[in-house]
Amino acid sequence: MSTVPPLTIPPTKARARNVLPGFRLTLGYTIFYLSLIVLIPLSAVFFKTSTMGWEAFWHTVADSRVIATYKISFGLSLLAAAINAVFGLLLAWALVRYSFVGKRIVDALVDLPFALPTAVTGITLATIYAKDGWIGQFLEPLGIKVAYTPLGILVALIFIGVPFVVRTVQPILEDIETELEEAAASLGAQRWQTFRYVLLPVLWPALLTGFALAFARAVGEYGSVIFIAGNIPMVSEITPLMIITKLEQYDYEGATAIALVMLLLSFALLLLINVLQAWSAKRIGRTS
Repeated sequence: MSTVPPLTIPPTKARARNVLPGFRLTLGYTIFYLSLIVLIPLSAVFFKTSTMGWEAFWHTVADSRVIATYKISFGLSLLAAAINAVFGLLLAWALVRYSFVGKRIVDALVDLPFALPTAVTGITLATIYAKDGWIGQFLEPLGIKVAYTPLGILVALIFIGVPFVVRTVQPILEDIETELEEAAASLGAQRWQTFRYVLLPVLWPALLTGFALAFARAVGEYGSVIFIAGNIPMVSEITPLMIITKLEQYDYEGATAIALVMLLLSFALLLLINVLQAWSAKRIGRTS
């Protein structure tokens, strides 16, 4: 008596259920959106600059007044981002690790530069740090002049950049378990050694990200700077103001030429920071 084998149904490949559409549609929309918002406007800078001859282009971007604005904008932006990296880390540490009166108010004040209009920021800082202002009246007898100097630009750039570092580092600090520090202390590590070898490797990628974001915001800042800078040629004139000046003079080619140099320098610096961040993350992954 022969037996009939049971009917078997070949297994079917289960299709993954994704909330978003398929890869092709999502990728196409991403490229379209990125092109519409970023690539097309940036390409217009290249196309407009290409109408200039090389001699006219070099004469515009290598002018001594323009080069002075490069030094002020990029130099002070890097310095402000570095200062924010240090003190933003300390502020994030205090908000995460300590409880004190007014902690919620301080935490809310960190986001104030995000919501405050840049013109209001510039006018407020210029008023406070003027020679008869709340803070400036105490600095003036000491020979420290903030308003209408490069130091005033630095103060404004620090003010607008600190939230980027704090909000980038803060979630990482919240995820770090205090047991790691206690274990390091039990093994005889000093506080600096615990920070250097236990905490800093974990915080370093986020700290670099906050530094890059603070620098990117500072290098193109205009509204909060022009009121406190004084806008003195060769002294406290920033590159965005130079671009606006060219536009007001109907020198569109000159404005786009300066903008192109600023774009390329910013992209090169941000690319270097991202490469350093990726290298640091890879190094941390190998040692962990």
